[in-house]
Amino acid sequence: MSSKPTAISFSALSVPTQGVVVILAEEGGALSPTGKAMDKAGGGVISQAAKVNDFKGKKKTVLDMLVPSGLGLARLLVVGTDKLSGYSENDWLELGGFIRAKLSAKQGPQATIVVEAASARTKLPGAAAANVAAGALLAAYKFLKYKTKSAKSTNGKNNDDQPGDLARIVVQCAGPAAARKQFAPLKAVCNGVNFARDLVNEPANILHPGEFAKRVKALSKTGLKVTVLDEKELKKQKMGALLCVGQGSAKPTYVAVMEWSGAGAKGGKPVAIVGKGVCFDTGGISIKPAGGMEDMKGDMAGAACVAGLMLALAERKAKVNAIGAIGLVENMPSGTATRPGDIVTSMSGQTIEVINTDAEGRLVLADVLWYVQENFKPKWVVNLATLTGAILVALGKEHAGLFSNNDDLSANLAKAGEATNEKVWRLPLGPKYDEMIKSKTADIKNIGGRHAGSITAAQFLQRFIKKDTPWAHLDIAGTGMAAPRSDINTSWGSGFGVRLLNRLIADTEEK
Repeated sequence: MSSKPTAISFSALSVPTQGVVVILAEEGGALSPTGKAMDKAGGGVISQAAKVNDFKGKKKTVLDMLVPSGLGLARLLVVGTDKLSGYSENDWLELGGFIRAKLSAKQGPQATIVVEAASARTKLPGAAAANVAAGALLAAYKFLKYKTKSAKSTNGKNNDDQPGDLARIVVQCAGPAAARKQFAPLKAVCNGVNFARDLVNEPANILHPGEFAKRVKALSKTGLKVTVLDEKELKKQKMGALLCVGQGSAKPTYVAVMEWSGAGAKGGKPVAIVGKGVCFDTGGISIKPAGGMEDMKGDMAGAACVAGLMLALAERKAKVNAIGAIGLVENMPSGTATRPGDIVTSMSGQTIEVINTDAEGRLVLADVLWYVQENFKPKWVVNLATLTGAILVALGKEHAGLFSNNDDLSANLAKAGEATNEKVWRLPLGPKYDEMIKSKTADIKNIGGRHAGSITAAQFLQRFIKKDTPWAHLDIAGTGMAAPRSDINTSWGSGFGVRLLNRLIADTEEK
């Protein structure tokens, strides 16, 4: 992580007597048992403060008390939750993120969060407390790598509106041992999300294709088998579609393949996740407008998600066989760049007329998808890419676009999206859309015109999926970077997709 992570620990329930403490209040302002005990010890000070401030325990409301008389605390926060009985795991996660945003190091180096109630929808012991802790961990993420200590805003505070550093959070609950057990895999997923965020947030002069490949190679210490294919090997593999994207750049192109064999030989075919890793996208000869081009450092968010997911699977020792493959390239204009009208030959043997060099992500994915199918014969394939601006027009930033040749895989992704609040929305594919990408001079062209841009991009990718392979494409242009802030994410690079695909794998492959 870019910022130093907050240490998380769990302890048994007790009445806190010092430091910063967070307790919960349900609908109507009803305090938890610990809250009632603290109120009694303080001579009713909490109840009195709630009455004065008209605090009713509504969700995402806070009663903030500085040094309550008789309690000996540095600070007390009473957080409204409405009815906890209906909380899902994701609700608890978001609650942890909301609480974390209310804490900063200036109120003390340690905070205690008291989690007593459980939810009918949270079946596993300790799950509520574990998810609160995970939400706090995700919300604490900050990318301050390039901010100097002297960088101050006009009011003298850090030029940053994210939560301040907090050394430790202690989560009190009825079953701390169970909570610790539940938290371990959640922490691994959080680490994967934050690793992906770091990658997306890095500037392109630092995270060029070679540096990205180096960071992925370093993940081998987690137990992943990592193979990096250089341009010599890519030419040998005849990945003409991928290579044409990077031929205008001074930076070499790579493909990185991560293998996790958590289910062993008896686990059968692996699942495969493929990501677009365009570390910077100028649009090439079909150059983009200058305004906002700096955001194209995030055009590798799909690849970042794949790397973060593979890290999460390895750290939590997932019982699945999985392949993560990413194409790492930079799309630049130069005298050696691919021109509009050029025809290239993909690894599959299909020829592609490049009408627009800014429709480069699908060229990257075409060869990596084919490589994965040829070499690993996966059970199913999901690819992620910040592929089209058109998906923003269609869905905004609330859903990723989902395209698939398989109803079961599509339904499972939608279910995982609802569970994690990383939502997807399925759009159509069909022969009529396929006709829009027919070329007069090659087998296929890389754009289909003004209409249905996201669909024709997906239709292009489907040309490189073998008929017997279940496949889904996620267009994350609206969710992978500059996504709306939430209780668990205040970062420009969101890490979208790590939790979604981890949940998909956990629910469908690790039963």
